[in-house]
Amino acid sequence: MLANASLTICLSAGESSGDQHAANLYLELKKQLPKLNAIGMGGAKMAQAGISLCYDSSQIAVIGVVEVIKHYVEIRRALKKMQELLLNERPDLLICVDYKEFNYQLAKFAKLHGIKVLFYVSPQVWAWRKNRVKKYGAVIDMMAVIFPFETKYYEAEKIPVRYVGHPSVDKVIPKFSKLEAIKKFNLNSHFPIVGLVAGSRTNEIKRLLPVMLTAAEYLRVDFPNCQFVLPQADSISDALIQNYLKHTNVNVTVVKNQPYDVMQCCDAIMTCSGTATLEIALLGIPMVICYRLNALTYWLGRKLVKTRFIGLPNIIFGENIVRELIQDDATAENLAKEIHHLLTDSEAAQNLRADLEIVREKLGQGGGIQNMAALVKEMLKPQT
Repeated sequence: MLANASLTICLSAGESSGDQHAANLYLELKKQLPKLNAIGMGGAKMAQAGISLCYDSSQIAVIGVVEVIKHYVEIRRALKKMQELLLNERPDLLICVDYKEFNYQLAKFAKLHGIKVLFYVSPQVWAWRKNRVKKYGAVIDMMAVIFPFETKYYEAEKIPVRYVGHPSVDKVIPKFSKLEAIKKFNLNSHFPIVGLVAGSRTNEIKRLLPVMLTAAEYLRVDFPNCQFVLPQADSISDALIQNYLKHTNVNVTVVKNQPYDVMQCCDAIMTCSGTATLEIALLGIPMVICYRLNALTYWLGRKLVKTRFIGLPNIIFGENIVRELIQDDATAENLAKEIHHLLTDSEAAQNLRADLEIVREKLGQGGGIQNMAALVKEMLKPQT
């Protein structure tokens, strides 16, 4: 029986969200396969879950061409460590969690050495070059996608694919009611509450938090009693956040480890692009999306990316329901103007909430981690 077999999986995650997904997946698998062992690369969440890590991926959690070049030597070192781990341990299954280019190289190596590969969270083949489907299909045994519309790209090329559902649907559940959370964080429900979600990567904080804080200063002119909250990601140090807060005259309530309780308190949120936009959408909070990249990275992205939007709520909905402020448009003035609009135009805010509810419906009923665990078990069964 599979439950009594001594099996080993190798998980490879390179960023904060992947670290969390991998940890949750392993914890779910352990309930069903108590003897399952796990090794790999990841961060604090995977380590806490009991996965034996050969490399701490927080050192290489970067995004963008220029940033990758700067960390190239360290990224290559991490890849070499993971390749050695695969050869030495010969796991029964390699599960690559997001972190596309690194995990593509790792999957290619594993496939070459006869190790089965499951890729979890598809590269955005609908936004980038379509030949990526064939490229990834050649190095994997199964692609697990988290958006229902992604399956058609793989099915068209006859590449094994399974829609498992988005893990955020089950994860984004506040522990407290909105009023309880407001009281817990010493906020006042009679005055506006605005969230500052600047990201889970150091370079995102450096590029976006100063702009958001300046926008907050502008907002305080029209809303003297406006309150600001910042859910701090585990991957971001206190020192980095405080370095920016000490240079502003706006009081910001910083909260760790309770992002959904903090977000649900908000009347509006300024957020970086990424998974956070989907989490905010699932909570139904009006938002504005902003993002800044290195100039070269942005220029290359404009040449390669074919999607109309960068925000996940807009991509899923199919229309520009959430305002996107990208690169030169991501200014404090523009951020403040959009938040001002959401705070004063109740009809616009309510319409956005209604559209975000449609986004939630499109993501399905949840069960993503359970579905993913079932797929892993399926792939661990001996071939007959």
